[in-house]
Amino acid sequence: MMGLASYLIISLILFVIGITVMIARKNIVAILLGIELVLNAAALNFVAYSRFATNNLDGHIFSLFIIVVAAAEAAVGLAIVIRFFQIKETIHVDEATTLRN
Repeated sequence: MMGLASYLIISLILFVIGITVMIARKNIVAILLGIELVLNAAALNFVAYSRFATNNLDGHIFSLFIIVVAAAEAAVGLAIVIRFFQIKETIHVDEATTLRN
């Protein structure tokens, strides 16, 4: 059985990969995926601490809230990306100074 340290190491790896993707990529979709990885790392931390430290369901409830926020962020973010692509015909961040013509 995995202990708390194992979950925290996996969460750290997810967090570092997410931050690296957000910094290194110029593609808006890749940046959104990096944000999702960071949110998943936070949710994993909540669940791990809830399971091993307090043994109650508070962390699970917070992680469900994070999943809902991540889904809303993905929907709104992808809608912005689609509109941006319709206007500029690219999805690179360098071109995203404004959404106006």
